[in-house]
Amino acid sequence: MAAARQERKDEPFWKTKPLGRMSLEEWESLCDGCGKCCLHKIEYEDTREVEYTEVACGLLDIGACRCTDYAHRTARVPDCVQLTPGTLTSIGWLPPTCAYRLISEGKDLFDWHPLISGDPESVHRAGVSVRGRCVAERDAGDLEDHVVEWPNEDVDDAG
Repeated sequence: MAAARQERKDEPFWKTKPLGRMSLEEWESLCDGCGKCCLHKIEYEDTREVEYTEVACGLLDIGACRCTDYAHRTARVPDCVQLTPGTLTSIGWLPPTCAYRLISEGKDLFDWHPLISGDPESVHRAGVSVRGRCVAERDAGDLEDHVVEWPNEDVDDAG
């Protein structure tokens, strides 16, 4: 679907450009700032099942829902996954509200997405972000004690 998109000047870039043809600025602007990808996940080796936790990566500012060292995150957090058009298909844990996932599946962005609303706070007001719902890594203890369902909420339930 996305590969068949044709660029049109009257449409926003995410509706016309394939993810792999977006500029770095366009790509980065797709991030809605929800912080869900910065939550620790537990992956079971035998089943490949992934469970979300409410525990935020140590670099996540849990109030702002932004990485405090985005430029160096993969060096500082060895298991931090750098999302690229090439890695999208191999990452099975992106939440159903994630713009990268939505666009790769040929879907549109939600009304609360900052690119639609024009307001970076809209994702938080819609209750889609981790703001006020997560625990700092340093305070968490065992990840197994913090498994939650909400990061993987159904698209129909989002905003």
